[in-house]
Order: sequence, then C-alpha cells, then structure tokens
Amino acid sequence: PGTTRPHLAGEPELRGELARHLGRLRGVSATPSGVLVVGGFAQALTLLCAVLPALGITELAVEDPCHPGQRRFVRDNGVRVVPVPVDDEGIDVDALGATSARAVLVTPAHQFPTGSVLSAGRRDALVRWARSVDGWIVEDDYDGGLWYDGRSPGPLALQRLAPERVVYAGTASKVLDPGLRLGWLAAPDELLHRLLHVRARHDLGTEAFTQLALAELLRSGLFDRHLRRLSQRCAVRRRALEEAVRIHLPGATVRGPAAGLHASVRLPEGTDEAALVAGALRRGVLVRGGTAFGAARTRAEPALVVGHAHLPRTGIAEAFHAIGAGFSRPGPGSGRR
Repeated sequence: PGTTRPHLAGEPELRGELARHLGRLRGVSATPSGVLVVGGFAQALTLLCAVLPALGITELAVEDPCHPGQRRFVRDNGVRVVPVPVDDEGIDVDALGATSARAVLVTPAHQFPTGSVLSAGRRDALVRWARSVDGWIVEDDYDGGLWYDGRSPGPLALQRLAPERVVYAGTASKVLDPGLRLGWLAAPDELLHRLLHVRARHDLGTEAFTQLALAELLRSGLFDRHLRRLSQRCAVRRRALEEAVRIHLPGATVRGPAAGLHASVRLPEGTDEAALVAGALRRGVLVRGGTAFGAARTRAEPALVVGHAHLPRTGIAEAFHAIGAGFSRPGPGSGRR
C-alpha cells in the first residue's frame, strides 16, 4: 500500500475487518468480497441513485420525517423522492405498499430524527414488501448500533433477515469523527458489480491510508474499546437530558430508547414549536424543531431534535434552562398549532 492506486472496492485488509466486525456487532451477513468501501454515506447514496434507474427504479421512498438534506440529495441525483410516514414502530409499511416505489431508504435501528426503532413485525413486513415488488431496501445504520439503553439489547441489522434484498450502509463519521469521510456498503453480488461499474467512471477508490488505519483499529480491538467508552459517555448525557427535560419542559418526554448521538423530545400537544425554537435562539441556544424534518414541514406533533452526545452535562442543563424560559405548558383544550 502507498505504491499503488487504492483498490476500487476498498483495501482488502479493511474489507475483511469490516465483514468480521459487522457480523459480530450488527449481525450483518457479508463476506469481505461483498463489502464496498466508500467516501462516506453521501458517496454511497450517489452510487445507488445512479444504479437504481438501470434496474428500472426511478423512485426512492424515504422516511417522513428524515434529514431534509437527504431528500434534496436524492432529488439532485435524478431520483424521485416518495415520503412515507413514520410512527413509534418505524416506517409505515402499509403506506409504503400503497406507493409505486420499489426501493426504500430506512434507518431501522434508530430512526432519524424520531429515535424510534423498527419493530419486529414491521421488519418482517418490510422484507416481504421488498420481495413482493422485486425491490430493494437501503439500510442506513448511521450511528453504528450505538446503544446504551439498559432496558433491552440493541436491535441487530435488518440486513440479516434478507441479505439478498438489503443494502447495508455504515459510516465512521458519527462514532469517530465527522471529518472522517469513510463509509461502507454490504451489498448482494448483483448490485455490488453494478455499483463498482458506476464507481469506476467517477473515481479510482477511497484513500488507502485512512482505510488501513481503520482496519488496524478494528483488528486491535481499539475500535470496540472506543465504542464502549462512547456508549458510557452517551448514557451519562442521556440521563442529563432526561433530567433537564423533566425540570424545564414539564409534560415533555424524550422519545425512544437510549441510543445514538441525538434524541427527539416530544412536546405537549398544543405547544408552539416555532415560538419555542425562536425563543431559544434569542437566548443563544440553537435547537431544531421536529417540523424542520418533515417533507411538507407540517408535522402535527410538536417536538425538538437534540444532539446531546457531545455536550457536557452542565451544557445540557444550561441549554434546557434557556429553552424552558420560553416554555409554558399548554392548558386543556389548547389544541395543536
């Protein structure tokens, strides 16, 4: 390595370590030859958007709500976006089945931004849908199964239920550093060959030295140690978040299990979400409202989306003190706004 160009599919050392790591930690069914190393999830999505039309697929269903930049990215790559609603069990598979989409992008382990986990029944239904329409599921495991909820074990990858229908995507940017543009796909052979063919027209592979460094982190056990420490730190921050919400936003609840780097705070019915967000900004706290993530920006349920994992505990308390200064609990009959 260092004297030749990178391997188009990724350095063999990293592909082997990823296959072992993902199988052990996330239950992913993949061999080293079935792993493709990419320059982050954005590049993975670009490649997928280029491949799908060749399979006769011109629409990609996405969760609603989801990251708004993801919807724009898919549209900018020439694929029509089909929003599908999400509830506390994850994506509504019946609603998905009512569309003409044959591919869907989901975050089943920790939905962004609601924090919900795709239920076992919905997982089975989603796989049945993919098989019935001859379609594809793109599983974005963006925070790598970062799970610190002591009440239950974390869910394994959806891909293990149907490796022939699911493209599993992961990234190092969330659990290591956002500046690290390194990700991976575990894809069936049929799709992997098409992805490599498209990639060969655009670049010559991902930078090799970073790949080899990550391979060594995985091989040595240092990556596992880092995940354990990160989980412990996130658990402390999550408890601080729940306490701050209890004190400063009475009636609000933190949704979903303790997992990942963010949480969704469900506000009491009738809360003026926009006014609360604007008031927080005037007090020096930047927080996003749940409405910002919906496809039509008309979410009925007011919420806040909070990235808490990298804030100090005192910072979480101070931020929610500022947010709560503009909060008054809606009275009975106030209705939704």
